[in-house]
Amino acid sequence: MSAPASKSPATLHDVAREAGVSLATASRSLNGSARKVNESYRQRVVEAAQRLGYTTNLFAQAVAKGSTTTVALLVADIADPYFSSIAAGVINAANEEGLVVTIAVTGRDTQRELDTVRALRGQRPRVMILAGSRTTGSAYEEQLRSELASFEDTGGKVSFISQDAAPFATVLLDNRGGARDLAVALADLGYRDFAVIAGPREIRTAQDRLEGFAEGLAEHGIPLAPERIVHADFTRDGGYRGAQELLAAGADVDLVFAVNDVMAVGVVSALRDAGIEPGSGIGVAGYDDIPTVRDITPALTTVRIPLEDVGRRALQLATGSAYDDGIPDSGEGPAPIPTETVLRGSTPRR
Repeated sequence: MSAPASKSPATLHDVAREAGVSLATASRSLNGSARKVNESYRQRVVEAAQRLGYTTNLFAQAVAKGSTTTVALLVADIADPYFSSIAAGVINAANEEGLVVTIAVTGRDTQRELDTVRALRGQRPRVMILAGSRTTGSAYEEQLRSELASFEDTGGKVSFISQDAAPFATVLLDNRGGARDLAVALADLGYRDFAVIAGPREIRTAQDRLEGFAEGLAEHGIPLAPERIVHADFTRDGGYRGAQELLAAGADVDLVFAVNDVMAVGVVSALRDAGIEPGSGIGVAGYDDIPTVRDITPALTTVRIPLEDVGRRALQLATGSAYDDGIPDSGEGPAPIPTETVLRGSTPRR
């Protein structure tokens, strides 16, 4: 006995006929057209679509309109609370605008970032947000910019988070200034022998924070010797191994600055495993103020970035929606997002 033929899915023509309206009215009622539809007609179309089980063809809409209602967010590592906090801000802002966020992970691999952008272009998102730090000397940077420029030429919008990425919209982070202010505050607490667990040399965020911290120490006449700088992965394990390297070298330090909070958490664990009490033995400071660092023992001194606000601003810059964060425009573009030094138990006064 042959299987019964499956029922064909309802089409927009079916919905229009069921509602007793024109095909154009049915389309405008269901597909978010900017042209207004009489409310009684719109309601008839919606009810007819529900009765027939009709669903809109989002891909067909994308072809017709040139974009979907999708926001593509590229992050280096979604497990890192820095990026998940930014993602929360993007998602909240997108919800307010009726947009849906998809997240892609690049792993701080510049070729993977380029390949991901190329793949995402084929899905016709309305917005692409690149949240990872830029990398110096990347062989793929020019190709990336070309892909993004072509994306904008066809109606898409791009925004970056971190360093200036002109001509694309950018949410600037004052990594250098925030690290400088942290160094000054720590010197004011009486610390004099510093070491830094820096990220990979090619990541501009890590380099900016290292340079800003050194500038702040210099304001107090405190040098930062090259042997007191350890470059490690931008991860918790990178911070752990960097602290082990410092301890193995016999570095006599009273404070370790890790250039992000997840690295600083690794430093805290490495010190404790070596029998050194973080804070009272050697002070530890980080950068970002991810939620985790308020709950570890001792609570971590850090530089606060309003990460969810950063994500929200990146989305709203790209869509052109109104946004008032109180940050003045310098006349040469928006000023960097302000940071705040937060002193906690990991850096008691010396």
